[in-house]
This record gives sequence, structure tokens and C-alpha cells, in this order.
Amino acid sequence: MPRFAALLFLLFGQTILAGELIHLDLTNDTTRQIEVDRDPKHYLGHPTTLLLEDNTTMLCVYPEGHGKGPILYKRSTDAGLTWSERLRTPASWATSKETPTLFRTVDAAGGKHVIMFSGLYPIRMAHSEDDGANWSELQPIGDYGGIVAMSSVEPLKTGPGHYLALFHDDGRFIRAGAKQEKPTVMTLFQTHSVDGGMTWEPPQVIHASSDLHLCEPGLIRSPDGSQLAVLLRENSRRSNSQIIFSDDEGKTWTEPKPLPDSLNGDRHVGKYTNDGRLLISFRCGPPKKKTSPYSGDWVTWIGTYEDLKDTAPGQYLVRLKGNHNAWDCAYPGVERLPDHTFVLTTYGHWTAGAPPWILSVRLKPEELDAMASVAK
Repeated sequence: MPRFAALLFLLFGQTILAGELIHLDLTNDTTRQIEVDRDPKHYLGHPTTLLLEDNTTMLCVYPEGHGKGPILYKRSTDAGLTWSERLRTPASWATSKETPTLFRTVDAAGGKHVIMFSGLYPIRMAHSEDDGANWSELQPIGDYGGIVAMSSVEPLKTGPGHYLALFHDDGRFIRAGAKQEKPTVMTLFQTHSVDGGMTWEPPQVIHASSDLHLCEPGLIRSPDGSQLAVLLRENSRRSNSQIIFSDDEGKTWTEPKPLPDSLNGDRHVGKYTNDGRLLISFRCGPPKKKTSPYSGDWVTWIGTYEDLKDTAPGQYLVRLKGNHNAWDCAYPGVERLPDHTFVLTTYGHWTAGAPPWILSVRLKPEELDAMASVAK
């Protein structure tokens, strides 16, 4: 299949790239699907994954509940093909108030860390110095809070061990005793670390508005490394998802502009393919504004960074799994293996009448190229 797919892409790829957005559907392709965790009595949601440098060890954390709830933890030693039982975690992980997020960081001396955030007030962080074998308790990173902390963490060119982290808040959690304004003002924040993510500075405001409720920032660096792009959920549903850019490592940001319908949705997470395209996984389209036939489902978008800059439709929109709920699914983990396989992991109502559970889908972009070429 990969050789066939590659041949078809060489023959037809330019035609596909030049045409209109192609819709593909993998929802019933169970050969690609791997169960990470399921519990008929409990809601399992909002996972984050991390692939370590050996390209076989993968970590996954997720709450037992919608956002808030005890943090559950599993580990795979075969790149997500099979998963361990739930592993023991520090006692404070049971007190998590929100979605956990995982990241690899490296300090100025080359020391490697795995860090995990848990949001609301205050934002707390746990860390591991041995690739997730042992963990610290959750500890506040400062006297501030936020929602989906941290949605993105990105190394900066300003120095070794320097990182940028992004999150948002609606006024309720940024400080102790805070109250939400009327009308609601949604604020995007950034914070910096200069010690490999071990400590974080007080947050700075990127954008605040009562008209556009921009949240869940998903950061992607340009192929040449010179620019940062951030895709944003628009939670008031008055507009499509938005995008902002920075040409100075996050010191300043452009004004938001709307993304096309093909990228309209929530909690965008992206990585580059082996041939330089972008794969972005997210929850498609808000339920009240049907901008896609896949609205409310788990999807992935294939396009280029130039498509983001030009707010162009892209190449493919692929339904990974249909959701038996109007909207509740898809806070995705996105990992790429050396053989170009993407391991995409998220939660959703994958079984009618049952609580959400955690699922992985595996695909190669060249397989999508072959499917699209045959469809053409």
C-alpha cells in the first residue's frame, strides 16, 4: 500500500493539491483503531500523548471525567500498538481540576524533563526526570490560574532551555477569588521559562475580547522556523476559528483572522508530515454552525503552512471517527513515527449510549493520497 500510495501521489499529487478540498472518511476502518482505555461506568476524556526519543515509548494522561477528575496514566512500549494497565500516580494527581497536558522539555545543560500541567486556579505542574517512570506531586507554578493549561509549549530561539507556553481564561481562574465579567471577556495568555520548563514567569496578555472568545491555542512553527502560528477555538460561536502569527518569538502577535471552514473547530494540534505538509487533528466545527458535514466529529486536516497563512481550504479533511454526541470529543494527541505513521489519540462517544473512551487511529498521509487519487 505505501508504494502504491507514493506512486499515485507522484502521478496525481499536483492535481489534488490544485483542486478543491477533498473529504475522506475513515470512521468505519476499524483496522486503524486501537483502544487505549475504556470503562463502561466512567467518563474518560481529554487525553494528551507524548512520544519519547526512542520512537517506541509513548505516554498518555487523561482525566476520569469531563476535564476535571483524577488523572489516569498509561504507557506504551510499542509506539501505541498496545498499552499498559493504568499506572500508579502521585496522590495529588487525584485532585486535578482540569485537563492534563504533557510536554518534553530540555534545559540549558541538556537535562531532559517531562512536564505535566493541570489547570484552573492555581495552574499546577508535575515533572519527571526519568521519562515518566517516576513523577513529582502537582505543585503551583505561580499565583495564577487558567483553562486548558498549557495548550501549547514551544522551545524558543532566545536561548537554550527557553520555552513559551500558552493558555486562556474567561476571568474566573486567573487569580484567587476572580469573578467572570459580564459580558464575558476571554483572554489569551503566554508565559515563559528559561530553565527548561522547571519554573514559569507571570503571564502576559496576548489578546482579550468579549466579541471573539479565543481559546485553546494550538501553536505550530513555520517550516523555516522563523514564524509562530497559533490556531484558536472561537468559543462564542459568532465566528470561525481564528489564527494569529508572530515573527519575533512571541514578543508581538498579529490581529486574529478567521480560518476557513475546513479548519473551523476546537483544540487544534498539528505536526509536519515527512514531505513537509501539515497534519492537524481537532474537533470539527461547532454544533450550532454546521460548517462541515463532519461537524461534531473527530477529524484531521492535511494542507500546507502556506494554507494557514493564506487561510486556504487545504488538501483533505478526514473524518477519523464519528461521534455519538453533538460535540463532546477530540482533544487530540498527535505523534509521528519514523515510518511516517501518525498515531492520533483522543476521547469521544465512540459507542452509542456509553460513556466516552480513549481511542487511537493510525494513518500515513500517503494512504490518504492514494484514497483521494482513486476517488478522483
